[in-house]
Formats: sequence, structure tokens, C-alpha cells
Amino acid sequence: MRAAVLGTGSWGTAYAKVLTDAGTATTLWARRPEIAAAIRTRHQNPDYLPGVRLPTQLTATDDPTEALDGADLVVLAVPSQTLRENLQSVRAAIPGDATLVSLMKGIELGSTKRMSEVITEVVDVPATSVAVVSGPNLAREIAAEQPAATVVACTDLRRAEQVQRASMTAYFRPYTNADVVGCELAGAVKNVIALACGAARGLGFGDNTMATLVTRGLAETTRLGAALGADPATFAGLAGLGDLVATCNSPLSRNRTFGEWLGKGLSVEQAAARTRETAEGVESCRSILELARKHAVDMPITASVEAVVYEGMSIGELGAQLMTRQPRAE
Repeated sequence: MRAAVLGTGSWGTAYAKVLTDAGTATTLWARRPEIAAAIRTRHQNPDYLPGVRLPTQLTATDDPTEALDGADLVVLAVPSQTLRENLQSVRAAIPGDATLVSLMKGIELGSTKRMSEVITEVVDVPATSVAVVSGPNLAREIAAEQPAATVVACTDLRRAEQVQRASMTAYFRPYTNADVVGCELAGAVKNVIALACGAARGLGFGDNTMATLVTRGLAETTRLGAALGADPATFAGLAGLGDLVATCNSPLSRNRTFGEWLGKGLSVEQAAARTRETAEGVESCRSILELARKHAVDMPITASVEAVVYEGMSIGELGAQLMTRQPRAE
């Protein structure tokens, strides 16, 4: 089996390592030739996973056609808001029978489409050809071979099992799931909740506040999932609660770190400058809120984060807005 991983950020590189360690012949596509050369010759990605030794069998190229040639799995690991543009530029080179695997956790601005929906639309493939990998996927820990589990979601169980076999290692355990909608929504919304948790930490708040944000964040994620036909059980699993806990609590989380900078008084622009990779929650909070409003779903934490990032609300006002909402039953 051959895999092509498009995107050499930390998670794309870490997942390429997982595939290679699982015995899958894997090629990374890097937009920048110097990154491809470093992976190919020095077995390192110094920009995104410094200090991590990559397998010698893992190769890389800056030519997407070369990377995609003969690929059984096409793994997409680009920022969610650039997915459509990236796919349009390479779609002609994607093998017709390949399983397309999304590592991305976001909702597209404007269309409010999930990443799998963007893939099926641009590449013109059925939903059964697209799998989603989601769960507590902190790239640095996985690259260090610390034990972790994840979910491979696809409506075609055969393809889900194909991806599962291709990425099963002694340190990385994938579970299959048919609920693509639930897994994608959980992965997107948790980034927004992590921003709020980071802000709370930046303000000096403790574990009661964090637990409140995590549990109420899970509640609003589940409400949106139910409105879109997701399985409620998904939100109690790895792709739901598991990913939410990891992202909201770990200093390795870009979204939590971004929120923490805001809580410490930095502007959105200053926080973005300090966060090396894309904090997906910054963009996705807008599209998630739009999706929620389309379906008349109340998402107060998401709405408050969007107000801070795009409407000039202060972090202090965010907390006050959430705490003074109308009392209600849980």
C-alpha cells in the first residue's frame, strides 16, 4: 500500500511517520523544496517537528504529481481554509480509486461545509471515498511515540479498515467509526473551546473554570451534532471528549496557546504572530457559529469567542457574558 500525505506541518509530518512505521510506503508533499529536501536527506522536519528523527523510508517531494502517483491513500493535512484551493490545484493527479483521508479540523468559511464535504465536491467523489482521522492527536507526542488512540471515520467500513491497517503501530491505535459528521464537528468545535480555555488560563483561572468550559463546550458541540444528524455517542468518545480534553489542557495545543496569549492581554494580531502554526479555531469560530445559527442551535462559548476575535469584545467581557446568561436547567 502506498500513501501520499499533502502537507508537512506538524500533524501531517507526524501522521506520515505513523504510516511509515506501520509499514505503509509514504511520500510527503511539501510546498517548499527545502522542507522536502530536509525530510528526504536529513530525515527531519526542522520547521515543524524539530528534534524528531523521521524514518529513513519516509520520502518527500515538492512535486504533488510525483507524490500522488500510484497512491492508495491520499492524506490531506493542509490548513482547513486552504483545502479547496489546494485540492483544485492537484485534483487531476489524484488516483481515481484512492481513499481520501482528512486530517483537518475545521469548517469552511462561507459555505459552512465540513472538510469531507469540500473534498467530495472538489474532487467529485462519493462520500464513501472519504475517511476522517480525528481524536487526541497532539502531533509532538505522537511523533515521540507516546501511546495514543484515534478514530478513523468513514461511511464505507472497508475503507475505514484500510486506513486503520495502514496506520496501526505499537504506539498509535486507530478505531473505526461510521459517524463522519460527528467526528468532524467534534474536531472543529473543540478548537474553539480550547481558545476559550486558553483565555481562562491566561487570566489566571483554575480547574473549576476549565472543567466548566470543557463540559459546557461538549454540551454545545453535542447540540450542533444532534441537529446535523450525528450519533450522540460519538461526542463521548475519542473524537469528542478525548480530543476536547487534550486540546483544552495541553500546552502543545496551538488553539489553547493562542487563547492563553489573549488572556494575558495580547491582541489577536500579536497572538497570531506568536503562534507558529495555524490555530484553526480562530477562523472556524465564524463558520461554526454561522452553521449553528442556520440550524437554530445555541452555542454561547463559540459565540463569545467569535465576539472576542472579530468584534472587539474583551476577554473580561467574555467571562461576564457567559456567567450572566439566563439561569436554566442543565
